[in-house]
Amino acid sequence: MVDPRTSVITERLSGINRIIAVSSGKGGVGKSIVATTLALTLSKRGCKVGLFDLDFTSPSTHIILGAPKVQPKEEKGIVPPTVHGLEYMTLVYFVSDNPTPLRGADVSNALIELLSITQWGKLDFLVIDMPPGIGDVILDLIRMVKRLEFLIVTTSSLMAFETVKKQVVLLCELKLPILGVVENMKIDKAKRIQVETEKLGLKFLGNVRFDTRVEDAIGDKDMLLKTAVGERIQQISETNILDKKAKS
Repeated sequence: MVDPRTSVITERLSGINRIIAVSSGKGGVGKSIVATTLALTLSKRGCKVGLFDLDFTSPSTHIILGAPKVQPKEEKGIVPPTVHGLEYMTLVYFVSDNPTPLRGADVSNALIELLSITQWGKLDFLVIDMPPGIGDVILDLIRMVKRLEFLIVTTSSLMAFETVKKQVVLLCELKLPILGVVENMKIDKAKRIQVETEKLGLKFLGNVRFDTRVEDAIGDKDMLLKTAVGERIQQISETNILDKKAKS
């Protein structure tokens, strides 16, 4: 039986121009920092932007943003609160700081519920902070959201990039558009990740040098935009995202 909520999802997303899924092969690569910074950067450029934290394993964008503890408004669904100019939705609004040990059908059910009740309205961009890997949430999102463009985050580690390869194979098999790969927390001048990215036929969007100021900038959006990740993501968004489409 088809879940009746799935028929609502397309309508909920119909007012959004572009949906960018910030993804990674594994955790710990700074994906949530990149997703949050990208959303803030696009907003700073005058775009109307939403940020959707779907990392059910370890949601953290609310900490990065320093988001106030508020309760979303209910109006024929849930209206995302505005945080630092972003329309912002996260599972944390509903579970607070409690653990969410979801698995299998529970994960799919929570995802469908969030997608079907959230009233985004008209947006230029919706940035989604994805869970790491290629688990249930990503597979369900691919099935239910037809206009995803993927931006992939990795570190300089070839072990981290090995999991990226698996994710890329899946996305390419499904003919999903990939904006490119960002190499985060760069500490040397080696170009191995750029080389490996280009071997996959993907665009290397650039590297972000390791910056000790990032930790101090957590919760302070203005300081975050002045860190290495903030400055680099602004450059990447201007040359590879604004007014451009991903390559399938």
